[in-house]
Amino acid sequence: MRYDPRLVQPMREELTRIGFEELKTPEDVDAAVRRPGTTLVVVNSVCGCAAGRARPGVALALQGGVRPDHLVTVFAGMEIEATARARSYFTPYPPSSPQIALLKDGKLVFMLERKDIEGRMPEDIARDLKAAFEQHCQRAA
Repeated sequence: MRYDPRLVQPMREELTRIGFEELKTPEDVDAAVRRPGTTLVVVNSVCGCAAGRARPGVALALQGGVRPDHLVTVFAGMEIEATARARSYFTPYPPSSPQIALLKDGKLVFMLERKDIEGRMPEDIARDLKAAFEQHCQRAA
């Protein structure tokens, strides 16, 4: 299902405002994932747990401390092919929206699925992400 771009734009901006690069094609995804270092991939969506939990949790996690080298996002329901390609790097996890993955040199090292996001506070999600950053990333904010 594709969403009205006017509805989606503010949801996109929540991540692009804090430095995320939008990936709109499968080729964009491949190029981003193949960069050396760590890449945080957020599968964004219009659902309530993306708005009230995932996006705020990601923003909190990126405040200070160690963080990934690259921040990228795809939008489920908008860039369908790009989202599918991003999820192809998340094996063995099934698709979910939202979904937050940390890759290191193109390999999945950490995943938060929808079931790990919904029903939790943004601070809890940020804590999980920060722990993954500390374990897998080198770059200080």
